[in-house]
Amino acid sequence: MSVMRTTNRFIDKNLLVITPLFPDENDQYIGGNFVKYQIDALKKYFHGIIVIAPVLSTLKISQNDRLCHNYCYDNIHIYYPRCFYVPWKIQRIWPLNKYLIDFRLHAVEKTIANNHISFDLIHAHFSWPSTYIGAKLNGKYHTPTIATIHEDTKWLNEEIGFRLNKLEYAWSNVNGLIRPTDSDVAELKQFNENIWVIPNGFTPRFKQMHIEECRSKLQLPKDKKIIFSLGTVTERKGYSYLIDAIHAITQQRDDVMCFIGGPGPLIPKLRNKINNLGLSDRIILTDYISDDQLPLWMNACDMFVLPSLSESFGIVQIEAMACGKPVVATKNGGSEGIIISDDYGYLCEPGDARSLAEAICKALETEWSPQLILAYAERFHWDNVAKALLSAYDEIIAQK
Repeated sequence: MSVMRTTNRFIDKNLLVITPLFPDENDQYIGGNFVKYQIDALKKYFHGIIVIAPVLSTLKISQNDRLCHNYCYDNIHIYYPRCFYVPWKIQRIWPLNKYLIDFRLHAVEKTIANNHISFDLIHAHFSWPSTYIGAKLNGKYHTPTIATIHEDTKWLNEEIGFRLNKLEYAWSNVNGLIRPTDSDVAELKQFNENIWVIPNGFTPRFKQMHIEECRSKLQLPKDKKIIFSLGTVTERKGYSYLIDAIHAITQQRDDVMCFIGGPGPLIPKLRNKINNLGLSDRIILTDYISDDQLPLWMNACDMFVLPSLSESFGIVQIEAMACGKPVVATKNGGSEGIIISDDYGYLCEPGDARSLAEAICKALETEWSPQLILAYAERFHWDNVAKALLSAYDEIIAQK
């Protein structure tokens, strides 16, 4: 990360954030909350921050549509304009994907006009449609614009492979791109030479707590080695390989339990697999874990495991490290930039249960230094990440 040159350059300026993901006023789940945590760290540096998060109009049939009401707190104003679009996950496999049917640009422009929103800087999150919207606004208002490309490596490579004019226009017509790790930077440079590697961060609620107290609050056994993993339960997260790895480990030792937290469509399939392997007392699927409970889980475990097949970063890893826990992760595109030393955890091959089991067993036998892990994790505190973001903002403003 580069060092911020100034801390008050933006105090009279407004930041416009374009994102498809933002929680509602009650912090209920609207696809993720890491963008909110980022702007919470940035808000003290700006006069105001405006967030526009377009929502698929469903005539308020869907829960997300019902939850999304405009609101504000501190110096932050959030707008949820309704519009029609075909979700990108469908357009990615659609034969007509080159048309990218999406009216979110119009919804954002209408929100800006109707609410007389003024802004001095634009930060877009994800390539489609936010970076495209940011590029269009940049051309219209000549406002310095930067975009964070959050997609995991597999997803981004698919996007690049599509050779879609609108996506290439988006990457090429903002003033700079941010990637959470240095993976794929070379590929993105064919569209934009200005690229910063700035990680995501963790919030202060992730801190070291007493392991016995946390296990007691969660009613977890105190005499077991507890492995914890967290994420949406999909194929990409690699939980089937983690189950196979735990199955192999339990053939050698009887003191290991694994807890997998998070909702997802594969839960019934994984639960059947766990039962068929006779591991129902060794592997527990907890489903959704609330934000206030998550620090307890991170502190209650002996290690955190991220078995993903592909990641852009993997915030859960640094949240675990912020609690002093080592991490075992696959070489998934994001973890290689986080676990840069065996002092903090181990890397293994993705989609390989044997490699994962070996790394977990090695980690169980390692004498870790929580203080060393905590010191390393501090660089990922949102306050430190915010300073790197301000430095990037500084540079794109200087370029205009």
